[in-house]
This record gives sequence, structure tokens and C-alpha cells, in this order.
Amino acid sequence: MMIIFPAIDLKDGHCVRLERGKLASETRFSDSPASQACQFASEGAQWLHVVDLDGAFEGIPKNAPYVSEIVSNVGIPVQLGGGIREMATIEHWLDVGIARIVLGTVAIEAPEIAKEAAKAFPGKVAVGIDARNGLVATRGWSVDTKKLASELAMELEGFGIAALIYTDIDKDGMLGGPNLNETAKLAGSVSIPVIASGGISTIKDIHELDKNIPDLHGAIIGRALYDGGMNLADAISAAGHNEPACRREVEAPKGPDREAGKRRC
Repeated sequence: MMIIFPAIDLKDGHCVRLERGKLASETRFSDSPASQACQFASEGAQWLHVVDLDGAFEGIPKNAPYVSEIVSNVGIPVQLGGGIREMATIEHWLDVGIARIVLGTVAIEAPEIAKEAAKAFPGKVAVGIDARNGLVATRGWSVDTKKLASELAMELEGFGIAALIYTDIDKDGMLGGPNLNETAKLAGSVSIPVIASGGISTIKDIHELDKNIPDLHGAIIGRALYDGGMNLADAISAAGHNEPACRREVEAPKGPDREAGKRRC
């Protein structure tokens, strides 16, 4: 029974989606990330997947106030990636209330940090494996390496990593369906739980993931939810979850251009 992770990609404090990770392809969907997070929670999301895109490119957190606002206003776990490359940054975000950190670049450039973090914070450290033509890309997908995604996954075996997030970069933001073969290959090569990402845009895609990768831990959905091509509640139901994860009230963010009041989440 896989978990559906609605995605919130942050750039300059806004919710955006990119095509294949290219900044020039940016489409802005919301000026209030925290309100968007509350909406996803109210629709039954059990987790949120948040990415600091500016941080991924620059190597340091750049959307910290907006991430903190999401955590403060939503009543479900948040996993965060983007620009997290030092132990001090990992510790900071866990102290803020992030439930799971997603490491990317550092896992290939300094794997000892990933290993140390996973040991220090059991169950709270995931690794994002982002691949183009099967080869890992780093630094906001701007640098291609010669390391196979499956090779990196196997190197991480035994570190205590909570999950691997596999993204086919050429599928990301394109609404053309996930890379089933490569995702299945990666999931079959390790015992670490795998989360699929990139191109998931229909209920059929969710069923295909479930059919081809029975032990898949989860799936990240982005553009399809913003474009209206997929309903989150339907996606959650298709994945095997039929009840909202949280029913308590949370305060919607307040401030200029932000809706005040209560939301059900």
C-alpha cells in the first residue's frame, strides 16, 4: 500500500513546477506555499514532499521561512530536500519539525555525511537519486555524473537510509507517465524502500506502479495535481488509502495575500 506524496517545489517563495528540472520552464501555481500545503492536507494527504529548488541549485537552504511556515501550519509529516549538504543543516531542519530529510548531491559527493546522518537520526534520512539516461545528476540536476542510479542505490545499502526517491529527470514535469522499468530495476536491487517520482499523471500510472513494483513505498505527484489532471483524493484511494490522515483544525497562514481562517486537514 503505497503512500502518495503531493509535491511542493519552492522557488523564490512560490509554488512552482519545472519541466525536466529546467529553470526556464518554470510555471508558478501558488504564491502561498503554506496554504497549498493545508489544501493538500485537507484533501487527505498523509505526507508532503517539499523541495527548495533555489537551495538545490545554490547548495544552501534558500526558502527557509516558507518551509517553516508549512511545518507550522500543516498537521502531517513533511519530507524536505534541496540544498541540504551539511550535518548542521540536517539537525536544524529536524529541530524545526521536518519529519524526514532528503539528501541528494551530498550522497554522491560526500556519502560519509549521508551515512553519519542516517545513523544519528534513524528513520529520518532519505536519499534522492535523480537520473538522466540512467546516470545520476547532482546540484539541482545541473551536473551529470557517470554513476548509474542502481549503483548508487546499492552503495547506500547498509547505511540505514529510510527511503530512496528515484526520479527520472526526463519524465519530471512532463505528464507522460513514470519510468516503470528503471524504477522497478532500482527497487529490485536494494532492500531500502523506494519512492517513485517523475511523470506520474494519471490513476492508471498509480495502478501500473502498484502492479509492476508491489513493494513500492510511495509515489510523488506534482504537476498533475496543480493542472487539475488528477484529483488527490482519487490518487490516495487508488494507492490504497481511503481516509484522510488528519482531521484536526489548523490555522491557515495569515499575512498579505494569504487567506486567514480555519482549514480542515
